[in-house]
Amino acid sequence: MAEDGEPTASPRLVTPRVQVEDTPLDRTLRPRRLEEYVGQQQVKNNLRIAMQAAKQRKEALDHTIFYGPPGLGKTTLAYIIAQEMGVNIRVTSGPAIEKPGEMASLLTVLEPYDIFFIDEIHRLSRLVEEVLYPAMEEQRVDVVLPGKGPGSARMLRINLKPFTLVGATTRFAMVSAPLRERFGSIYRLDFYTPEDLEIIVLRSAEKLGIKIEPAGATEIAARSRGTPRIANRLLRRLRDFAQVRGKGVITKAIAQESLASLQVDPMGLDLIDVKLLTSLIEKYGGGPVGLETLAAAVGEESDTVMDVYEPYLLQLGFLDRTPKGRVATPLAYRHLGLPDPRAAQQEGRAQQERLL
Repeated sequence: MAEDGEPTASPRLVTPRVQVEDTPLDRTLRPRRLEEYVGQQQVKNNLRIAMQAAKQRKEALDHTIFYGPPGLGKTTLAYIIAQEMGVNIRVTSGPAIEKPGEMASLLTVLEPYDIFFIDEIHRLSRLVEEVLYPAMEEQRVDVVLPGKGPGSARMLRINLKPFTLVGATTRFAMVSAPLRERFGSIYRLDFYTPEDLEIIVLRSAEKLGIKIEPAGATEIAARSRGTPRIANRLLRRLRDFAQVRGKGVITKAIAQESLASLQVDPMGLDLIDVKLLTSLIEKYGGGPVGLETLAAAVGEESDTVMDVYEPYLLQLGFLDRTPKGRVATPLAYRHLGLPDPRAAQQEGRAQQERLL
């Protein structure tokens, strides 16, 4: 499964994972300062205070981890921290570091107060992760130097310069407890409001030289699944439709027509979302059904269903996770225009109780 930090060529227009086409766009549209970063107000407020305090004390910022669904700006915040603190940032990802020596090498080249950003930090191996413990707590790494004979290996201790580890993960529960406990600041990023996404769309359109009416931006924001990356991707696609069908301007009508053509409904659901919900309802009576069974029904890996599809469906209230499995809610039936047999049964029982 492709993780958030690995560009893919997914056929899903509304996937929150980074796609190949997003990479140059992300660099162009990424805010550079905290004041330019839209949304996540509580995170920004706390981060601003933490950075200001660290600068006043002339210390490295506390080790920081951001978690939440993909596409919400965790990587962007790491770059902003480096910019605001006036230091360099070194970037890697959990899967890219395979050996403890590789982690030690990355740590020893850090300059004072550098930001060391590890995306997908939950995918670090335990052996590699253990190199971080003394580095985060005591600013040192211990390297084993092989000797010429049995038992002749020796330990070399290397003192590190003060640095800040910034981690990002979509699977916070998979970050080991010893590593989690070493972070001084932990921030959760939530889905964005339509109002914040509308601001992002209008700013991105200005940067890209795209003509858009406010009502067109509202339509894009409403269907972006609370995710800036999706909003910017939809904006880019709609630019083509506006150029061909709308005299180069994204109006409300052009946005609605284009998004319908791209099979993104007014709630931001695409065909795969609808397939997941209809499978749950029509094949399994609305649930409860196990994650593995549901994933097999739609031809996806269970991790993909849990990490990519479910968070937004849960946010909308279309899906519930219960101890017995996944359950479609009345809102899901209503959105799909399907009758909810459970509602009819409840009404029947209520009528019987009234008669009694």
